[in-house]
Amino acid sequence: MHLDGFGLFVEDMPKMIRFYRDVLGFKIKEAETAGNVYLIKDDTLFMLYGRNNFEKMTSRKYEYIKGLNGHGEIALYVDTFDEVDEKYKEL
Repeated sequence: MHLDGFGLFVEDMPKMIRFYRDVLGFKIKEAETAGNVYLIKDDTLFMLYGRNNFEKMTSRKYEYIKGLNGHGEIALYVDTFDEVDEKYKEL
């Protein structure tokens, strides 16, 4: 068993596409015009789901259950701390 991919709900799809593609170097696997965008990096699929599309599909507002703040974390490996500093300067 191995990790194939993971997904994230986003509110501003164009902004998130630019960040993951242009800053972090993910490649787009499917057309950007889709309600969901699939990106790939290092053989891992990363799915961006438009929050508005999800809410329309389910006919309900997306909310976290009481006591859950929705915090998540994504870890990317770098060889040196200098790489982190260089990427931060680009932002």
